[in-house]
Amino acid sequence: MRESEARGKRKPEKEQQQQQQRQQPAEEAGEQQPQKQYSWDKREKVDPKDYMFNGLKDETVGRLPGKVAGQQFVIQDCEACNIYIFDHSATITIDDCTNCRIFLGPVKGSIFFRNCRDCKCVVACQQFRTRDCRKLEVFLCCATQPIIESSTSIKFGCFQFYYPELAFQFKDAGLSIFNNTWSNIHDFTPLSGENNWSLLPEDAVIQDYVPLPTLEELKAVRISTDASRSIVPITRGQRQKISDESCLAVLFAGDYTTANARKLIDEMLSRSFLLVQTKEVLMKPEDAQRVFQERAPDFIPFLEKGPVIALEFNGDGAVEGCQLIINDVFNGTKMFVSENKVAASGDVESFYNFADLQMGM
Repeated sequence: MRESEARGKRKPEKEQQQQQQRQQPAEEAGEQQPQKQYSWDKREKVDPKDYMFNGLKDETVGRLPGKVAGQQFVIQDCEACNIYIFDHSATITIDDCTNCRIFLGPVKGSIFFRNCRDCKCVVACQQFRTRDCRKLEVFLCCATQPIIESSTSIKFGCFQFYYPELAFQFKDAGLSIFNNTWSNIHDFTPLSGENNWSLLPEDAVIQDYVPLPTLEELKAVRISTDASRSIVPITRGQRQKISDESCLAVLFAGDYTTANARKLIDEMLSRSFLLVQTKEVLMKPEDAQRVFQERAPDFIPFLEKGPVIALEFNGDGAVEGCQLIINDVFNGTKMFVSENKVAASGDVESFYNFADLQMGM
């Protein structure tokens, strides 16, 4: 009995050894196989410190094109600094900054200034907001209505800037260069008998507000502040018009729509007409019926190709001038243009009322 019991005890030990021997090659084989990688494992780790300027004084700092690449950015507690973000980003907050000059490339979401004073800025964004700010001067491109809150002495001008990468950055940020409501300000906290905001002088020179960078690294960006080269068309916005005659021109989506819009703007400006406002928006056939009325059937087939670009020009003879340019320069390109001075007033009102509703303004 004792011998059989001993054999019974040895049997499990032997089976355990055999099992370990069978597992060993599998474990060794497992060591030789590379660990599976997933796409999220391969992403570079984002260090928030790379996307922040904090506690700087009397410095010039910036980020070159491609260095922010759609990340969020934070600027805070800076004094007497020149700050340049030559790239697109997701959102940017600027907190507790004093006496700074700031350039911010296209921002897909919001730019939010909080508790800042005596700053001069050039910025482009989907949404713009200030709170508890004083004495800001802003050259702005904003797709939606800019908002100020508990802020005083805020001045606005139209965005005016160029460098070669900027047009692509607008596209990466999902912004249209033709959607700019820079002067249509909403004040959440108005004061009776006072105005917390105003417009910068028409002849304001942008470099007098935000100078070109002197830092050697940032000088590599080929900047121009020439109005004729600005990526965003410079519009009059809410400034008083020079004439009671306006003209609406609408370009339909195609291979050269943006280039044609720029060409038409240049031709009209060269004849001393003014560009009041621009808009890029999708239209449906029922929208075209309301805006273009009896002429709608001529344009409805073009709507499915993409958004339209609308331009309002102002000046005595604007309608005839625009018609002549379109016939001479864009012969064969389908465009809507107001038929006469009386019709033009209704055209402008109908289109921009539709566009504001479409964009939730």
